[in-house]
Amino acid sequence: MAAMQLHWDIFCRVIDNFGDIGVCWRLARQLVAEHGREVRLWVDDLSSLQPLCPSVAPTRTKQSCQGVEIRRWVENTTVDRVADVVIEAFACELPPAYLAAMSRSLCKPCWINLEYLTAESWADGCHGMASPHPSLPLVKYFFFPGFSENSGGLLRETGLLAERDRATSGAPLTKPLEISLFCYDMAPVAALLDAFGNSSITALCHVPPGKPLAAVQSHLGGVGPWQLGKTRVQPIPFTPIDEFDHLLWRCDINFVRGEDSFVRAQWAGKPFVWQAYPQDDGAHLAKLEAFLDCYCKGLDTPTESALRRMFVAWNLGGNVTSAWDGFINNRADIARHNRHWAELLATRPDLATALVKFCASKV
Repeated sequence: MAAMQLHWDIFCRVIDNFGDIGVCWRLARQLVAEHGREVRLWVDDLSSLQPLCPSVAPTRTKQSCQGVEIRRWVENTTVDRVADVVIEAFACELPPAYLAAMSRSLCKPCWINLEYLTAESWADGCHGMASPHPSLPLVKYFFFPGFSENSGGLLRETGLLAERDRATSGAPLTKPLEISLFCYDMAPVAALLDAFGNSSITALCHVPPGKPLAAVQSHLGGVGPWQLGKTRVQPIPFTPIDEFDHLLWRCDINFVRGEDSFVRAQWAGKPFVWQAYPQDDGAHLAKLEAFLDCYCKGLDTPTESALRRMFVAWNLGGNVTSAWDGFINNRADIARHNRHWAELLATRPDLATALVKFCASKV
């Protein structure tokens, strides 16, 4: 069984928000469902997983959900066995006791540092790079998700796009423009809401709780819903992870953030606006520019200009009203482009499959 790397451990330390745990949860259950692996997901804050998967009990030390064994990662984690593949998600650093147990194993596990998603060209060159431990007989490999054929790919369950098409096939031809607004609190939400109020288009904007709703309430006051000209701004409950996919599929334009919702918006095949996770050194702006350079290939100049202006205005501020008008006016062309983009990405191996293949090559 060791030769096929049956047992996998994924370690996730929640920094903030839901992106890290969202990626790890999707990966864990796909490895179980599609690749027959036995997966333990170690999480230091189960309360962040529970909203994504409501059947999870945040106080339990050990439980199972959708075939994944979920462990609460505490300071003095007991090591009962070392997995065949160990994934250190986003450089979270393994527990010292687990790392020591790995070094004592006769058959050393395949140790993966699953990196953050970026379209920057340097990531392709670092993908799969080996990093021997300075003092232990272990080697860690850096695995970069990405958009190119030389990257580790993106999380995509088998049949996802077909499921999307089935779910949206009966959508009414005439309805308000539906928008989902999932963002960090430093996004120029007030300017966007003002742009909604000045628009001649009838729209419905769905706002989930947390930072998006707090930003809306800060500008508009009260608890909502609000009517801004022809746009209704509607608070919605927190959406579990699969229902969130359906929300993105249903909406005509999706504002997304971070990594998990960013990828899911691309699979939705609808126009979207991405807010990169802000970093003090401005590194997120390089990620934004690299993605736009990759994503905009094939667009005509006016459509590309409108798309770039909206992304930049949303991440840096500026004239959001003008950018929004341009984005709205070009949304049909942007929608066609994103549909084609999703189909192109889907011709490449998904992240879980690429991981399984990569680790098998290291046995």
